[in-house]
Formats: sequence, structure tokens, C-alpha cells
Amino acid sequence: MSNLLVNKRDQEFVLFEQLGVEKLLESEVYSGFSKDDLLMIMNEAEKLAVNVIAPTLKEGDEVGCHLKDGVVSVPKCFREPYKKICEGGWINPMDAPDVGGQGIPASIGFAILEVFCAANYAFMMYPGLTHGAAGLIHSFGTEAQKEKYMRKLFAGEWTGTMCLTEPGAGSDVGALRTTAKRLPDGKFLITGTKCFISVGDHDLAPNIIHPVLARIEGDPPGTKGISIFIVPKYTVNNDGSVGKSNDVNCGGIEHKMGIKGSATATLNFGEEGKCIGELLGNEREGMKIMFQMMNEARLEAGMQGLCLASTAYEHAVAYAKERVQGIPVWEAKNPDAKAVPIINHPDIRKRLLWMKSHLDGLRSLYYFTAYCIDMFKTAKTEADKANWEGFLDLLTPVIKAYTSDKGLLICSLAMDVYGGYGYCQEYPVEQFMRDEKIATIYEGTNGIQALDLVGRKLGQRKGANIMNLANLIQANYTRMKANPELGKAASTLEEAANACLELTVFFAQAGKSGDFLLPILNACKFLEIFGDVIVGHFLLDAGRVAFEKLEAIYQAKGVNSPDKKIAVQKADKDAAFYNGRIASTKYFANEILTTVKARCEAVKAGDKTPLEMIEESFAY
Repeated sequence: MSNLLVNKRDQEFVLFEQLGVEKLLESEVYSGFSKDDLLMIMNEAEKLAVNVIAPTLKEGDEVGCHLKDGVVSVPKCFREPYKKICEGGWINPMDAPDVGGQGIPASIGFAILEVFCAANYAFMMYPGLTHGAAGLIHSFGTEAQKEKYMRKLFAGEWTGTMCLTEPGAGSDVGALRTTAKRLPDGKFLITGTKCFISVGDHDLAPNIIHPVLARIEGDPPGTKGISIFIVPKYTVNNDGSVGKSNDVNCGGIEHKMGIKGSATATLNFGEEGKCIGELLGNEREGMKIMFQMMNEARLEAGMQGLCLASTAYEHAVAYAKERVQGIPVWEAKNPDAKAVPIINHPDIRKRLLWMKSHLDGLRSLYYFTAYCIDMFKTAKTEADKANWEGFLDLLTPVIKAYTSDKGLLICSLAMDVYGGYGYCQEYPVEQFMRDEKIATIYEGTNGIQALDLVGRKLGQRKGANIMNLANLIQANYTRMKANPELGKAASTLEEAANACLELTVFFAQAGKSGDFLLPILNACKFLEIFGDVIVGHFLLDAGRVAFEKLEAIYQAKGVNSPDKKIAVQKADKDAAFYNGRIASTKYFANEILTTVKARCEAVKAGDKTPLEMIEESFAY
């Protein structure tokens, strides 16, 4: 029975049947685990998500966060699940045991994160940002800083944030005004204001550790002059206990469309000239250091798209199966026809399959990205490490932007399945859509992700990353073109992949000829095309596995006629599942991949109407 959060069967299919993550257990890095261990960990995570975190979803949204007398309060229902998250070591299960982690593969960790975040994404932002802050100190902090801050963060005793954005600067981080003044003891006085800080202030933990970007007095303007500092809300005594206020004050919290249980704060540092910060890493390397946490946050924003799309889809399917309304269109002339569950109506079925096909592909793409992290850790040569890291670099902006964009559309279609009820708070799909929208905006808007892909990631390692991906896709469709069930989908993927690759070359040539505005103008369109091709690839790869497994079931049962195969699918859950994966592959290829070449040609036509318009023509 579905938990209405995540399709557990599909999680296990992607991990163990498509990616084969159990092969990781042969490496020294993960040799301490068995497949049964990993499944047990996933089962425990699901229990915590379903029984402890998910019940806070509606109350957390309705209660929200409040600022009164300088204190930000979060929903009280968050306290018990946060305690359970900390006690179970769920903040950093992928980290090494020497920092309190379990050392599990990232592939499994991301699957766990999906079910946790599907239960209540706003709540999961507290441990999520905390892990990111702890990770920065783990990677760049001194031993003293690790002992002072990192261990308490990884344990969840204290929480963390990420302080980049400032009023007036927004995505232009280089325009920040927060300053750091040197002190004789090597520390710094921090002065400035940060805004839109997720989980920036709250009463969930006794201290909050802020990684803060600031410019040391006298350092150059722009991003090259930025450093990063560890700034606790309260000072830390020599014995590790929480001390006095560190002159970090909440100037207000945002009243938002969604993720209302996450306190989004404006933070004022040094209003009284007493805010002390410790330099993290080297001076003027703040952006380089912060990018570790930013990339982690971008993957988490992609997870926001995946997990909310997942639970929205699960709810929509369950509703469509039980909501009885309307007679079948083919029974229109039958006066005795009875109303049926709406999942029988063609339009509903098509909407559900659009959602399913995208969701299936997104999960395979996302878990593959996690698998790249695992393969990097276990790689035996520097060349292999570079290739796996290259996949991760290339896919990060796609994960963030494509997954959050499609996740929002899936949430919208889920609402459509409910009809008017979906727009009302009686059902949770309207909250899923509200909670999802911000993922397309924060951690670098999706437009910025597209510019990053086109302007930086395509050319990394002299194009080696994009060619490695192209070769992976080519091997996939070449192998599958003769398949009796999926051969057409494979040929469609071939055409789409070639068109996308040609557009990539076209962009490179346009840049060399000085026409850099055309790639910039079409960066978002390119990212969507690029994402469609990658998702089509992973769907075809999954379809291959599903086809082989389904054929084995038919052979074992001695079934070869279409009618008998359908009967097997209805009686055998695995057969039904594999059939669904094959359907996703075929539908996505026909519905989405067939349009790729035309969209590429539209870009290559070179239309620049948006740039050629005068400003007055947009509104007059």
C-alpha cells in the first residue's frame, strides 16, 4: 500500500535494478554494508517520515513561524520530529562515522532524503541547512573550529544557515555591503544585513551558526574580495556551552506563499558593534568556499521539486481511483451506464501519465547524480574521478532548474486531477504547489542555472563532460533500437539527442563569432531541451531493465498472448510496475522527445525579438 509520499517500489527499482548500487558495496568505502542493511535503513527512514514527520505538514503550514519580542517561534509540532532526526543520526547519514555519520552511499542517502522531504519539506530545511553549514566547517575549518562548531551541528544540537543574500543585491552577491573589521586577536567585527535567510532564526535549538559572506575592510570590490566567516547567534564559551548574545538580531520574518514552517529571516549583524566572526578558510576565498554549500543547496532545491512532485502524484492517483464521477465516454449512448472512478477517463489518464513519465525520469536522473558522488568516492584512477565529478558538475544546474520547473508542473496537474477540490485546503495538493514554487527561485533562480549551464558547464574540461554524457546516451539508444517494444522510443531519443548536440555546437560557434546574446537569450529553453533529452535517456535505460524483467515474468508463467499478458499484469504487482515503467518510456518519447528537434530549430533561427523591442512596448 502506498504511503502517499514516495513510490518505494520505484525507489528500489532505480537504486538496485537500474543503477545497481549494490556494486558499490564491493568497494572498500562501502564494504561495511550489505544490501539488506541499506534496505533496513531505508525502511526505518520511511517509518519516521510517515509516522512522525508527515503528521506535521498541515499544522506546520497553518501555524507557521512568528516573531514576537525579538524571538522567532516555529510550530511546536516540529520539536518531536527534530528530536527524532537528531537522535537517529539522520542529519548526516552519508558522512563518515568520525563526524557522527553512518557512511552510507549518497545514492541511498538521497532516497532517504526524498521520503523525508516529501513528508514535510519546510521542516526538513532545518536539518538540511544545518548539514550544509557543518559541511563547510568540516571541509575548510581549523581543527579548533571543527571541535567548537562542527560536531554540534552534525549532531543537531545547534542549527546552521547560509547567509549570502542582501537587500538590494539579490542574486548579485558581489554587490554585498556586509563588512568585516580586523581585531587584534585575529577575529573580526561583522556589520551588515542579510535577507531571505532560510531557517535564519528560531527557537528549535539553543544556538544558530551562521556562515556569513562579508568583505574585509580594504579588500577589492566584487566577488573576488569576499571572505566567509563563522558567526554564531550566541558566543561559545571555552567549555563549549552557549554564552551571551553575539549581536545577531532578527529584523523580521517573511510572510510567504509556501514553506511557512521555515522561518525566512532578515538578520542584522553588529547593530551595536559587538558581532564577532571567525574567518573560515583563507581571506578572499569566500565565494569558492560557499559554493560547496550552494551546490549542495541547489541539489536540495532539485529534491524539493522531486519530492513534492512525488507526493502530489501519489495523492492524485489515489484520489483518481476513488473519486466516482461521470460515465465513460464510450458509454455515452447507454442509458444504464454508471459513473466510474475518474481514472477511467482519457484526459485524467493522460495527465497522470504525463506526471508519471516525468517523475519516473526525474527520480532516475536524481539518483544517478547521487550515484556519481559514490562513484567519485570509489574511483581508483584520477581519470575516473574526473569523469564522475564532471557528470556531477554538468548535471547540478539541470537538477536544480529542470527538476523544480517540472515538479511545479506536476503539482499543478495534480491539482487539476482534483478539480475544484484541489484548489481548496481540504486536500493537501494546494500546499504542495505553494511549497514547491520557491524551488524555482532561490539558490540561484532557474534563469541563473541556465546561464551557468550554457556559459560555464558546457565548456568545462574542454567539452569532455558533455561528450561523456553524449556517448552514454548514444550507447543507450544504439543498444535499444532493435528492441521490439522500445525501438521506436530509442530512435526518437537518437533524433532528439543529435538535435540537442547540434544546438550545443551552434551555441559554441555563436559565442566564437561574437553573437553571445543568442545563447544567453535562449539559455532557459536550452536547459529544458537538455533536461528533456537526459530524462528521455534515463527513461529508456529504465525501460530496458523493465522490459527484460517483464519478459522474464511472462516466460516463467508461459504467457505469450496480449490478453494473457494483461491478466498477468493485473495479478502480479511486479508485472504491473514494469509495464508502468515501459509506458513512461514510450509516452515521454512520443509526447516530449518528438518536439525537441523543432524546438532546437526555433532557437537556431536566431530570433531576437525580446531584445529588439523598446522598453515602452512591453507596457504602454
